[in-house]
Amino acid sequence: MDIIDKKLVELLQQDATMPVAELAQRVNLSQTPCWKRVQRLKETGVIRAQVALCDPKKLGVGTTVFVAVRTNQHTEAWAQDFTRAVQDFPEIVEVYRMSGETDYLLRVVVSDIDDFDRIYKQLIRAVPLFDVSSSFAMEQIKYSTALPVRGT
Repeated sequence: MDIIDKKLVELLQQDATMPVAELAQRVNLSQTPCWKRVQRLKETGVIRAQVALCDPKKLGVGTTVFVAVRTNQHTEAWAQDFTRAVQDFPEIVEVYRMSGETDYLLRVVVSDIDDFDRIYKQLIRAVPLFDVSSSFAMEQIKYSTALPVRGT
């Protein structure tokens, strides 16, 4: 990726609906080469998807819960079962396998505490967990889906 590709990525992370004409102008290219660069960024997987970012509160899922999961079963079979289980919950929007004391960290979006309790009960029925610790976010200080693009 050269500096123009990086600038295109930055611009598209800000607004994926930006017309090619405007993108081209902003990176000082004509439209066809600009379009080709964007297509190449998609084909190579740099741009994985173009999505609409929605307001969680307006969709009724304004409560964010971070869930730390520990297991005492470190087998491939358990990991596959856990992976399948979390895939089935649209409320679980992010899952990370961690180093340290926590094995997995989940970000869950729900309407309220009762809604989270429903998800929690379904999750512990789906896969055996050793320890689960949940923390409710009180305030969102920063949120961004844009990744840093170095050297632009």
